[in-house]
Amino acid sequence: MKIEILKADITEIHVDAIVNAANTSLLGGGGVDGAIHRKGGKVILDECIQIRNKQGGCKVGEAVITTAGNLPSKYVIHTVGPVWNGDKEEKKNLLAACYQNSLELAVENNIKTIAFPGISTGIYHFPKDKAAEIAIKTVLNFDKISEIEKVIFVCFDDESYKIYNDLLEKIDKK
Repeated sequence: MKIEILKADITEIHVDAIVNAANTSLLGGGGVDGAIHRKGGKVILDECIQIRNKQGGCKVGEAVITTAGNLPSKYVIHTVGPVWNGDKEEKKNLLAACYQNSLELAVENNIKTIAFPGISTGIYHFPKDKAAEIAIKTVLNFDKISEIEKVIFVCFDDESYKIYNDLLEKIDKK
């Protein structure tokens, strides 16, 4: 399994699946969620509405999958990260569950390449360094990681890119 870090727009990444930092309603919102819904088109919203009607949205830490509409990927995996309100173990565990459950869905759907944004690091205010550490650790410890060929961490800004890069360099030196 290969890990890459890119500073890019996740809606332009050519992979089997991109991960959306969604909200519990699955109806789109701000940040990466809004960008994915806008660029992906109505088909993503329609599928999210079907999921909502069936199971009532998506709980924090869980993940659901839709097609990708007009995006260059095949699928969008929507996961709901926790809102940061202090350094609590529960929030860290919920964020790890986002990555874990997204990877589980990837394996179930024979997805070989997947791109993650910084889940919860925007309007949910999860500290970027803590979030990146959880993301990398969860991916590396995923028990079926051999079934995934490539994981890309897509960073929206220079700060996030540097955080991921520094963390991966530390791991490579071990």
